[in-house]
Amino acid sequence: MKINVFATMMLVAAGFTTVTAVKADDWDKQTNVTLNTAVAVPGQVLAPGRYIFKLADNNADRNIVQIFSEDQSHLIATLLTASAQRNEVTDDSVITVKEQPNGGPEALAKWFYPGELSGVEFLYGGAQR
Repeated sequence: MKINVFATMMLVAAGFTTVTAVKADDWDKQTNVTLNTAVAVPGQVLAPGRYIFKLADNNADRNIVQIFSEDQSHLIATLLTASAQRNEVTDDSVITVKEQPNGGPEALAKWFYPGELSGVEFLYGGAQR
């Protein structure tokens, strides 16, 4: 069963990014994401459009996020992340963004799946902090 939900975005001085998400599968945390503006992820920038975010099917490491094209025909990125925690659960996916110091597009910061206190934090190095 798919339920439409709106991901909560953190507003930053650089602008406003909207994400729409759909809850799909508890094991891989599949979330359909629509970006209205370009958003950075470690190593690249996602253009506005629709994407699928999933945790990789790996029992040993639940901190690997895969980003696919909307139809899942193309794997766009496989990202190592760190565990993140929040104080309250929500009924919606929550994706936060942060302003980048170099003035580039906002960068994904954290992703939390509905109904869970734990999520992932995207890891950036060098100039992408």
